Amino acid sequence: MENILGLIKLRIKKGSNLKACDTRTSDPYVFVTMAEQQLRTSVAKDTLNPEWNEELTLYVKDVNIPILVTVTDKDTFTPDDNMGDAEIDLKPYLQCVKMELRDLAEGHIVKQIQPDRTNCLAEDSNCIWKNDKLIQEMTLRLRNVKHGEITVEIGWVTLPDSKGLSQVQF
Repeated sequence: MENILGLIKLRIKKGSNLKACDTRTSDPYVFVTMAEQQLRTSVAKDTLNPEWNEELTLYVKDVNIPILVTVTDKDTFTPDDNMGDAEIDLKPYLQCVKMELRDLAEGHIVKQIQPDRTNCLAEDSNCIWKNDKLIQEMTLRLRNVKHGEITVEIGWVTLPDSKGLSQVQF
């Protein structure tokens, strides 16, 4: 695949306080979109606090394209219900990856990103050194719904023969 900078490993950890779309519960799954890529998690049955802990892999061609996560209630006889969505801005994390840090202490915080009007963060998000690599853990507040959050983690994979981030301007 031409013009790929690298891969993002997106771990969909859990949802919390999600909207009840069925009588008092839902059957949520997460639909992930980035440019032309579309992936999804499995369905968590009868819960408003699902735990998926599933990893999805997306290729990155443009650091300015966010990852859109949409939480959806699986229905059998009617169209699936939207339970909210959120965007993941990759730029703060990829700026840290571009530093090409090595051999940091386990748990070292490289950067802290604050929630504001330009992102979907529910609380401070940290780019941290974990298991000899840089990851970003974040809890996202779902939009277009009264309540609900989703916890995710992103990590970068450099591909051999890919362009990488060296020429990318932030």
